[in-house]
Amino acid sequence: MSRTLPQRYAAALVARRKLVIGLVLALTVVVGAGAIVGDSPDGTIGQAGIDSEEQAALDEIEATYGTDDAMVTQIVVRDEGGDVLSRESLLESLRLQRSIVRDDAIEATLRPESGLSGLENVVGRAAALQDRAGESSRRESTASGPGEQRVPTLDEQIAALEARSPAEVEALVARVLDPDTTTPGRDPAAFLPSEYEPGTTHADARLTFVFQTADSDGANETPEAAYDAQVTIASLVDDRFDDAFVFGQGIVDDASGRAIGDSFRLIAPVALVALLLVLGITYRDPIDVLVSVFGIGVVLVWLQGVQGWLAIPSSSILIAVPFLLVGLSVDYSLHVVMRYREARADTRDDDTEVGAVRSPTDAMRSGMSGVVVALAAATFTTGIGFFSNYVSPLSSIRDFALLSAAGIVAMFVVFAGLVPAVKLEIEQFLADRGRERRQIAFGVGAGPVGTVLSGAATLSKRAPLFVLIVGVVIASAGAYGATGLETEFNQADFLPKDAPEWTESLPEAIAPGEYDIRGDLAYLSDTFRTRGQGSEAQILIRGDVTDPAVLTATDDAASTVSQTGTISLQADGTAAVQSPATVLRAVAAQNRTVADAIAARDTDGDGLPDEDVTAVYDLVYRAAPAQASAVLYRTDDGAYASARTIVGVDSDASAQSIAGDVRRMADGIEATAPVTAIATGGPVVTAVVQTALFETLVQGFAVTLVVILVFLLGLYWWRRRTPGLAVVTITPVLIALAWVLGAMALLEIPFNSETVVITSLAIGLGIDYSIHLAERFVDERERHDSLDAALHRAVAGTGGALLGSATTTAVGFGVLALAVSPPLQRFGIVTGLSIVFAFVSCVTVLPSLLVVRERLLDRRQH
Repeated sequence: MSRTLPQRYAAALVARRKLVIGLVLALTVVVGAGAIVGDSPDGTIGQAGIDSEEQAALDEIEATYGTDDAMVTQIVVRDEGGDVLSRESLLESLRLQRSIVRDDAIEATLRPESGLSGLENVVGRAAALQDRAGESSRRESTASGPGEQRVPTLDEQIAALEARSPAEVEALVARVLDPDTTTPGRDPAAFLPSEYEPGTTHADARLTFVFQTADSDGANETPEAAYDAQVTIASLVDDRFDDAFVFGQGIVDDASGRAIGDSFRLIAPVALVALLLVLGITYRDPIDVLVSVFGIGVVLVWLQGVQGWLAIPSSSILIAVPFLLVGLSVDYSLHVVMRYREARADTRDDDTEVGAVRSPTDAMRSGMSGVVVALAAATFTTGIGFFSNYVSPLSSIRDFALLSAAGIVAMFVVFAGLVPAVKLEIEQFLADRGRERRQIAFGVGAGPVGTVLSGAATLSKRAPLFVLIVGVVIASAGAYGATGLETEFNQADFLPKDAPEWTESLPEAIAPGEYDIRGDLAYLSDTFRTRGQGSEAQILIRGDVTDPAVLTATDDAASTVSQTGTISLQADGTAAVQSPATVLRAVAAQNRTVADAIAARDTDGDGLPDEDVTAVYDLVYRAAPAQASAVLYRTDDGAYASARTIVGVDSDASAQSIAGDVRRMADGIEATAPVTAIATGGPVVTAVVQTALFETLVQGFAVTLVVILVFLLGLYWWRRRTPGLAVVTITPVLIALAWVLGAMALLEIPFNSETVVITSLAIGLGIDYSIHLAERFVDERERHDSLDAALHRAVAGTGGALLGSATTTAVGFGVLALAVSPPLQRFGIVTGLSIVFAFVSCVTVLPSLLVVRERLLDRRQH
């Protein structure tokens, strides 16, 4: 009798198992060397290369305006119920600044001449200038013009405040905070809370800005030196203040990195114990457990090697890849071992005498010929589920897709070649020495697992329509719930959380640390108009920007969004907006020439010129070039090519909400002025990237479905001439996916660019289960005349391996719910649910579909 391709493969594997072992191990050495020889740098969440008008506008702004490209780190000093404007508090901040600039590593990252700026500097300089004026017998007020005297050093500022009494310092604070007093540099109120009442000399919080250079070795590389400096600054702040914190991207990255490390120290022991426990219960044999663990280890070596050879940078999302591969490796190992066990005890094939026990070689040949197609099909479909994310414009997700797909291929090589060859060598070695090993496959025979699986098969046989109706109803409810899933991207959702209270009783070696960064961001956003990455949006205005209507339009647009909740507010309750209109008013308040020019051209009394705007702009450029160039772009020939509006936003709000409000401002400007206005800036571009990413991943999700369906149609046509089985096989996966989406809605887990990656993997994981069970059913149906016998044998035999695999994988991912890193938490919860639902759907919905299909085929034949 001619043998099929799977039978020929199994025969070759058994006959040349030593060669297979040698080749795979040699290949493992070569691939694994990449972990040592290759370069796998640390990475971040990645940068997306998306062409959009928002990104183009931002690029234009950065190329044409005098933008401040320094990184801004914020030091918050607070004293609830106290006063941070006291002599001692201000002195402590000045001494902190002295410690900062004396640290060579920090000082090297600071912006030259103006790296530190806070209210303490405004007060300290005023005091030092008073002392200097007294020494020279010249009295000058704090309103002295900038550049007339050398700026006092930190040491001079500290000495000046130390020489004054608390009452004298309070009087000085009152003077510099007087709304009628003009001081050089930044408005002193910018360092105080948004709700600060002008003129008062007490506050419970204040800001100090640390300006750092953002230079790095490459355009897309992380400025590690600056980030490390932020962490060092935070430690200096903690040493000096009882209630203060530092916020910056370096602080965020440090906290996120520590949270991931703490999470793994906490969950790794739990995951390892759970893995060994489930494997021990499933295999009930230490040798098989060791063989499985050995195979998992080889797969992980391949994974590290591939990452090194391809120079894939490490990132938080890649941490999940080993968990995925461990779970799927257990699944593959269980199918190989359990099919071998069943074949060892099964004597129905012609090559074994009735009543005889199969030899290890015969059993492995029979078992592998029955399972290798399912393994190959599962590898392809699961790999497609992973690799479909390679269409993402985000580099970290492309790396995830590539590394995961490579790991899937490695897993097939190991568990379809190396592991069965090693197991056969061990079994044959023991058999040659008289040690017969005839373990029963998990789920087969008497016992609670067998009873449950048998019950599922019986239910599917007796009431298939009932099972299908229940499954579809729940799926419909899940799909309906999915329509209300949150799809916005919020930075705060990715910040670490404090660990649960029960972790405080854990040993110090594995107990997670404390994380206040989420609360710090919320406090910063609620209390101040924040600076830095994610805290400002912009509107680029092109066209005739000298038209008087532009000034009125920017004013009106700012007033329309002052109560939206995403736009920062100033002390007077107006939106924190810097535009040509606000600059004109600010310069006019300090320069009589500009004020007179505006007044001569203001016909409606709003403090803005209504004619000859170009002449006013020219005066502003001469009087305050830095302020003018921040909102107006003047070409070399003196023409005004564009303008921009800078909008302070709540960095704690979602990027999509911020983008919506800033776009409404831009639309308002376009509606009332003969110009085009484009909303842009960090939060707006982030929203554009996230939306494009989400749409791309959903498209990849659909492509995955189509590719898998076409593959299964071809597979079942080639092997069985039954392409309809492809639809039957994929339907339980879609039902399980709807269940997952419904559970996400109940748990209020957002469906964004992060979780859409996870749910797309649910197809790859779920189709693996369905293929194994469908293949087994078709195989058993050819052997049995009775549908009932074939169904029970397929569900009990393959279902046992699936149960062991699902339990192991779900537990492995479920422990991620203990993580203090929110992305890891969500990954664990959603993936764990996907696995559980995929298994339940596979052993209930799929058998019911197979029964219905059989009955329909019988009716057609009769």
